[in-house]
Amino acid sequence: MPCPCPYTHPHLHRRPGEQPDSDRDHLAPPVGAYVLTVTGELDHHTSPRLREALDEIALATGTGLVIDVSGLTYCDSTGITLLVTAYQRAQATGALLTLAGSSPDLLHLFRIVGLDQIFTLQPTTEQAIAALHS
Repeated sequence: MPCPCPYTHPHLHRRPGEQPDSDRDHLAPPVGAYVLTVTGELDHHTSPRLREALDEIALATGTGLVIDVSGLTYCDSTGITLLVTAYQRAQATGALLTLAGSSPDLLHLFRIVGLDQIFTLQPTTEQAIAALHS
């Protein structure tokens, strides 16, 4: 089973097992946006990795965060709850959150539970980043 969230963003490059460095981990947001790439299954077994990645990002007013879900093959209620939590955190801090690359199945799921009404959705990561800065 693929692990979710091999994620990338410019200011958080740590080796596995390396402890956080508060001076490095709370740098100013990057030019562009933080990008988290989620692949495989997002469920109660795998969501802690995405939660950790989200917790490492210092969101602030105007910070852009793109969650690329184009590689997501399965998402259960735990995964949906985590995405909603990310949205709520972004709203509380004034950050801008966009989901990119939703498959037709994931879009259908979002429509069923009404999340298409709260999430900003873009077809690609590049379009999501561009939309954050327009």
